[in-house]
Amino acid sequence: MLLTSVSFVAVGGFLSTQIADALYDQRFDQFSAEATEALDETKAVFRDSSATDRGTTTRLVVDSISGLVGMDSDAPRQAILVQIATDEDLVIPTTGSQEGVTASMLPEDLQAAVATGQDVYWAPVVIPVTENGSTSAPGLAFGTQVALPPDQTPYALYVYYDLSTMQSTLDDIHRVLWFAGFVLLVVIGAIAWYVTRSVVLPVSYAASVSEKLAAGELQERMEVTGEDEVARLGVSFNHMAGSLQDQITQLAQLSQMQQRFVSDVSHELRTPLTTVRMAAEVLHDAREDFDPINKRSAEILFDQVERFEALLADLLEISRFDAGAAVLEAESVDIVQLAQHAIDGARPLAERLGSQVTIVSSETMCIADADARRIDRILRNLIVNALEHGESKPVEVHIACNPEAVAVAVRDHGIGMAPLEASRVFDRFWRADPARARTTGGSGLGLSIATEDARLHSAWLEAWGMPGDGACFRLTLPRHEGAELAASPLALPPSAVTHDVGRVVISEVESHRSGATPDPRGSHGR
Repeated sequence: MLLTSVSFVAVGGFLSTQIADALYDQRFDQFSAEATEALDETKAVFRDSSATDRGTTTRLVVDSISGLVGMDSDAPRQAILVQIATDEDLVIPTTGSQEGVTASMLPEDLQAAVATGQDVYWAPVVIPVTENGSTSAPGLAFGTQVALPPDQTPYALYVYYDLSTMQSTLDDIHRVLWFAGFVLLVVIGAIAWYVTRSVVLPVSYAASVSEKLAAGELQERMEVTGEDEVARLGVSFNHMAGSLQDQITQLAQLSQMQQRFVSDVSHELRTPLTTVRMAAEVLHDAREDFDPINKRSAEILFDQVERFEALLADLLEISRFDAGAAVLEAESVDIVQLAQHAIDGARPLAERLGSQVTIVSSETMCIADADARRIDRILRNLIVNALEHGESKPVEVHIACNPEAVAVAVRDHGIGMAPLEASRVFDRFWRADPARARTTGGSGLGLSIATEDARLHSAWLEAWGMPGDGACFRLTLPRHEGAELAASPLALPPSAVTHDVGRVVISEVESHRSGATPDPRGSHGR
């Protein structure tokens, strides 16, 4: 409507200008010819007059002025005689055919041109009062210089046309244009409202139905009426929704079957695995009595059974997450204490690899609402990964908190990882180098389970790495259950400079074996 209004104003202004110019140009030529002819005739009358005194000259002037008056209904013509220079002996005052009109209405440039030239000059004027009583009416004046007898005294003779009737006509045209524009604007607005409503309502309805579909109400469909393009859109939309529902249903069924299969297989494997584990333990305990080949076989069997058992436990945990059966049991816990507990659990691995694990924090206690079992599992997984890939270099556990959040960052200085690897490190069974084995025989699901545990807490679990400069994993927890995180108290990776002041070393795990070397089988498969 705004654009239409602007268009109407522009078109109306253009039409108004064209109409006014047409009216003016058409009549100007007529007025110019009439005025020139009348002024020339009057100039000849004054030139050929035999008046010898003031009275005769005055009567001649009055008669000539009266003769110049024209009563055209469209543009009445009036005349006025104006003295150019004052003469003490013979002075004919300003004489006009209309009362109330003086020489002041004539533009100064027109008067100057008439006073210095012999041609007929013209200019637009504003008539103070007209015959019909209009004030400040537009007009058009033509003037020339004449000589009054008997001394041929120079005077300026003007005729002017009253254009108030033409202006009134133009005003009427303007009013018609404004009224027609208003009516047309209302009509166009009504049409636009109807068309827009007929199009927007179905689109809004389709948007509402699509939102319901996105929310899981797959049975929602559009009501289709008519046979126009909008109806065709509704039919296509319903067909698309039906196809999506069928595919989503099939995928959901397949997913449920896969989850059930993994869960059932995992449960069914526990009993025979327990039997195999018992047999492996017996063989492992008696390995000293075996020959070297059988002894090594018993050790490998024991290690692989342990790895198989860990993989089975991780698969069961993943199946619980997939089935939505994982429940958060939050309580107030001390994150610093949990980190200490996780370090204690990783002590044997740290001693074997010759690494030092240090808690770096200015905090002695950070209380948060969390599931202690799940947070301990996350931290232990991160610390074990850092030790496994740290190449016997120190591992730092940074802890910081603020009123809204608690952050724990595990930083190693080992082989590191590229940014692309850091973005995929939380994927299930993902490994940067599949050819390299894991030191601890992990299942490849540890970080995936940690991610799910963090999601249950509405927490952030983020990774950073740089080849040759180590890696860092940061866990950020809200201090209160249900709160949303806005920022983390720790940078990623945390800067050692930020902990120079108030640095507190809470725990250290060092190797007591000199000359310990890292296991060469470490990889990015965290």
